[in-house]
Amino acid sequence: MKSSKAARPKRSVAVTAAPASQSYLWRYVLAFFAAFCVLYEAYSPALSAPFLFDDTHLPYMLPNFYALPLIDWIHGPRPLLMFSYWLNFKQSGNEVTFAYHFTNLVLHFLNGALIYLAVSKFSPRTLAVFAAGLFLLHPVQTESVTYVASRSETLSLTFLLAAFVVFLYRKTPATGTGTALAILLLFGAAVLSKEHTAVLPALLLLTDYYWNPGFSFEGIRRNWKIYVPMLLGAALGAVVVFRYLGAGGTAGFRIKDLTWYQYFFTQCRAIWDYLRLFLLPFGQNLDYDFPVSHTVFEHGAIIGLIGLLAVSVAAWIYRRNFKLASYGWFTFLILLAPTSSFIPIRDPLAERRLYLPFIGLLFIAVDFLRRWKTSRTMLLTVLGVVLAAEAVLTYQRNELWSNPIAIWKDTADKSPHRVRPRFQLAFAYYQAQHCEEAVAEFSKAAEIAPPGFDLLVDWALAYDCVGKSDDALAKLTQAASMHGNAHVYSQIGMEYAKQARYAEALDALATAQRLDPKFAMTYVYRGGVYEVQHNVAAAVQEYRQALTVDPYNQPARDGLVRLGQ
Repeated sequence: MKSSKAARPKRSVAVTAAPASQSYLWRYVLAFFAAFCVLYEAYSPALSAPFLFDDTHLPYMLPNFYALPLIDWIHGPRPLLMFSYWLNFKQSGNEVTFAYHFTNLVLHFLNGALIYLAVSKFSPRTLAVFAAGLFLLHPVQTESVTYVASRSETLSLTFLLAAFVVFLYRKTPATGTGTALAILLLFGAAVLSKEHTAVLPALLLLTDYYWNPGFSFEGIRRNWKIYVPMLLGAALGAVVVFRYLGAGGTAGFRIKDLTWYQYFFTQCRAIWDYLRLFLLPFGQNLDYDFPVSHTVFEHGAIIGLIGLLAVSVAAWIYRRNFKLASYGWFTFLILLAPTSSFIPIRDPLAERRLYLPFIGLLFIAVDFLRRWKTSRTMLLTVLGVVLAAEAVLTYQRNELWSNPIAIWKDTADKSPHRVRPRFQLAFAYYQAQHCEEAVAEFSKAAEIAPPGFDLLVDWALAYDCVGKSDDALAKLTQAASMHGNAHVYSQIGMEYAKQARYAEALDALATAQRLDPKFAMTYVYRGGVYEVQHNVAAAVQEYRQALTVDPYNQPARDGLVRLGQ
């Protein structure tokens, strides 16, 4: 009897265990689905927004790129990033933008889930949920998620956070071979998405020191299987990176009029702006007019430097009393270092640079929240209100991003002394066929600084749009004097043709062909000239030559259809 009575509870437990686990599983599924729905709604205004700014310079917009094999897409320093664009292009081409934006949103959601796993390792689940929600719904994340060109931020962080979570949830303090291999593979994927994730080894070293077993170098010695390959890879990567940085451009040590120490002084101020944006996300700007501190005393850089040193010293002194906050502060600095330390970047301040180090600020917030002596009801109410407010601000910010004219007008108003926002606003007006407004904005941009080649060419297109062919020719001729290429000379030929100055048009197009025989629009415009002159055979030959250069050239196809070919 005793044995039979003892057996019954066991059967009862076995029967009820499976439904209970299924119930918890469904709760998680429903919770994640609800979270994604909230996130989707917050970003919904911009999910079908047009490509903006650098989005239009990515491979899917380049001539003939759609005809190239995959190997040509992924050739370069960020092959995994380019592969993700290739997948979107194969699905949607470059006319429909939803797939590009939705992919960014899914990556952002995955990052939020990984943030939850990372934070829950150090804090109660309630605060981990809040941290993940704040990461997902904070309006400062809009640039990293809505801006297609910022996928390098979202994708690289996915791999970095995955490696970090694997490291945190390893079964033993000393990392096993399989776990070490998984971390190394994810680390490699992160770096192949964007180079700034090369700081992961520093984050893992910091984590081992703080938590394995705690303020000791023992954990670092235990995990040599991770650190030795990482350091070897970092040494190799440093050689490649420094060669790239030495080439100049918009980043590196050869940027004109911006030295490494001037950039460092400037970042001593910029970091405080990032902290302010985290706490109070007002005054967001797509293109900040952030002046450079050429000396440590200019624009209060010395105050920012002293403040950073003071907080860092306090974080170190009180690392045992405020362990998670101290760890979060140094995590924030480590993950921000690639873009906000000594390596000059032309734009000193950009909101997307907060995406990677955001987790450090979340650790600080969680540490202070868990010390708040209040009722659970009050805590949940306050956290819910904060997330709701952030979601509303994100929705509003995405409404702005959904309209190129609106976002660039907002940016130009906030950065009135920068040429780029005014230039982009003018071009947005031109794309919307508001040509009079475009001409006016191009004129304002030219008043801020002498116009460059790109601005002059687009200004000419705006003049052409309003029917001022002489003004368009003047701007194109000025652009050609700066940089004579096939594009500008083909445009000159087009303008001459519109004035029925066909001999001059053909001369300009001959120059364009000589400069670049593979520029398809040269043949299209010349075909148009011959078509107007009723020289059908010559026009057909030109349109066919355009298709030989670019088989997908739609204007050339349309020309052949008109001519019955």
